Parts: sequence; structure tokens; C-alpha cells
Amino acid sequence: MTTPKTLGLFALILLLLAQFIGPEKNQGDKTSVEPFLAETNPPENVKLILKESCFDCHSNFTRYPWYNSITPLNYWLAGHIKDGKKHFNMSNWVGNSVKRKDHKFEELIEMVEAKDMPLKSYTWTHSEARLTDAQIKTVIDWAKLVRAKYGLLPKPE
Repeated sequence: MTTPKTLGLFALILLLLAQFIGPEKNQGDKTSVEPFLAETNPPENVKLILKESCFDCHSNFTRYPWYNSITPLNYWLAGHIKDGKKHFNMSNWVGNSVKRKDHKFEELIEMVEAKDMPLKSYTWTHSEARLTDAQIKTVIDWAKLVRAKYGLLPKPE
């Protein structure tokens, strides 16, 4: 019969072995956001907000914190990044329809206005990503300008 000590030792060994296995990192090309930035033309203050609050989960390049080396935290982070990129990926902007781009900006406005982005779990360890009310207004104003631009372009049926 196994004892709690044996089970604990087995769990510890599994945890230690798991440290050598991790999810694939999101470390694509940093310049992959350039087409997005060129097309949406954010002012410098918005670029900084995007870099500090958005790129890690919504682009193909993530700046990983020290605790990403710890399993199972690295899997938790990888899941957040994968989900973030699924919803809005600035690195895969080229090739999207005007209708899709407009919709993504509509969602961006909704999420930032509701203060659902950046995620609270992200800002716990990235205090620089917390947005002030003034920053929220700045991002929303820029996003509305981008949507207005997309509204002038013909949308496919």
C-alpha cells in the first residue's frame, strides 16, 4: 500500500521532471507587428501602450517573465498567449479583410472600455501594463479613428 509520503515523493519527482519539458515559446520576429503599425498609424504614446500592454499576448513575440521557466506556470502563460492571439493578433494583420479588421477594432474598443484588457492576471506581474483612464481614452480615440478609416473602405459582401 502506498503511503502519503510515497505519493508526495512521486509527485515531487514528477514536478521536477516536468521542469525539463515546456510549451513552445511565442518568440517570432519582433518586426511582425510593423505592417499593423504602418496601417493603423498609432501615435507614439499609443505605440508605447501597445508595446507594454498588448504585444506580449496579441503578437507573435512575447517578452517572457522569469517565472515562465517554472512548470506548470509556463503552460498557463502559453494558454493565455494562444487565446490572446486567437482573438486578436497584430502580427497576422496582413491578409485580413477590411470587415474583419474593423470588427477586431470594435472588439478592442469594447474590451478596453470595459477594462477587461489587459487581463488582471497579466497586470499583477506587469504593473507597467495597467492602463490609466487617460490611457484608456487615448487608445479608444485612436481605435475609433482606425475604425473610421476602415469605414471609408469598401467592405466585401
